[in-house]
Amino acid sequence: MPLIEHTQFIKAPVEICFDLARNVDIHIQTTSKTNERAVAGVTEGLLEQGDTVTWEATHFGIQQRLTAKVTLMVPPHMFVDVMLKGAFLSFTHTHQFLEADGGTIMIDNFQYKSPFGLIGFAADKLFLERYMRTFIVSRAKELKKIAEKLNDQRIKI
Repeated sequence: MPLIEHTQFIKAPVEICFDLARNVDIHIQTTSKTNERAVAGVTEGLLEQGDTVTWEATHFGIQQRLTAKVTLMVPPHMFVDVMLKGAFLSFTHTHQFLEADGGTIMIDNFQYKSPFGLIGFAADKLFLERYMRTFIVSRAKELKKIAEKLNDQRIKI
């Protein structure tokens, strides 16, 4: 079962980072390369514990749907979402936010299990794990840009 871990320093308060990471509208903005959109459940605003969201996106040229549920939330330091339905057999995505000197350390832990047994295992090794890492890192970098811009605007006011 692959585990993707990514750590990103963001020069913004933990509350801003936490809220941006659970904001459906920001998720759509930071995943524009895959044309993600929320089509069911919570489709805008902030996700809360117990909420579900169904995402529609294009991955590998195929339009897919994935439903996730927020199973744990400890504001403003952590939330966990798990897949209920989708292309994976399962996934758990833990989002952590730690206060650091002048900002926040955002940690993504994404653990998933591919379908199709040995074929899925081979796909992980050949391309899927790399693809998912790139997706998570790209989204983290976009969140960083947005959070730091918001933080700069707050300071200038």
